[in-house]
Amino acid sequence: MWRLIFFIGLLYVFFKVRKLVKQIRGSVNQSLSNNQTNNQLDDLMIKDPVCEVYFPRREGVHLNDHGKDLYFCSKKCRDTYLLQKKSF
Repeated sequence: MWRLIFFIGLLYVFFKVRKLVKQIRGSVNQSLSNNQTNNQLDDLMIKDPVCEVYFPRREGVHLNDHGKDLYFCSKKCRDTYLLQKKSF
């Protein structure tokens, strides 16, 4: 009889620990998915103002032109933009 009560107690503890582990894994997975959402925002597709090609913003060449943030698909497009701006 005591063995049966002891065995039932062990099963109870086992399932409680298992439930706790699932909760911890769920919260870790949720925080990881939040990080992936932030990374996806960095992959925002933007248009190059010179050649009008779409590319991921994080792969672009950045230029701050009088407080305006511009992104270019390549250094060549950035340099072309700067040359066109000087000619005006």
